[in-house]
Amino acid sequence: MIKELAHASKTVAAQIYVVFQRSYQIEADLIGTSEFPPLLRSSDDIANAESTFYGFFEQDSLAAVVEITCDGKQLSIESLTVDPGHFRKGIASKLIDYVLPHSDFSHAVVETAAVNQPAIALYEKHGFVVFKKWTPDHGIEKVALQRE
Repeated sequence: MIKELAHASKTVAAQIYVVFQRSYQIEADLIGTSEFPPLLRSSDDIANAESTFYGFFEQDSLAAVVEITCDGKQLSIESLTVDPGHFRKGIASKLIDYVLPHSDFSHAVVETAAVNQPAIALYEKHGFVVFKKWTPDHGIEKVALQRE
C-alpha cells in the first residue's frame, strides 16, 4: 500500500530516516565512498523538509520512500529509497508509477550517482533519459535524467 507520509511527525521522520540510512549505505558502498551526502541528512532535516513524502508499506512496515517536489511545471524526485530487505520486489517502480500520474507537471527530473546503474536503468525503464553529467564539490559524479 502507498500513502502520503506525515513527515513533520518526529515518529514518521524517524521511520523515513531509518529507510534512508539503510538504502543510502548500499548506494555509498556501490559508489565506493564513506562520505555520501544523503547519509548526513538527519531525521530533523526530514521533518523540516518542504517536500512531499510517500511510503510503500508491506505488512505495516515502511519498505520504501519517495520524496518529491512539484511546482506545477517540474516534478523533482528528490529521493527514492527502498529498504534493502525489500530489494528486487518492484517497489521502486510502484512508487514511480504512483507519483507520476498523481502530480501535475510538464516534465520530471531526478539525479543519481553516475555509477548507480541500477537506479539509472530503473528511471530509463520509466521513460527518463540522461540529459546532464557533472561532478559537484563532494566529488561524486552525478547524472540528471528527465522525462517529458
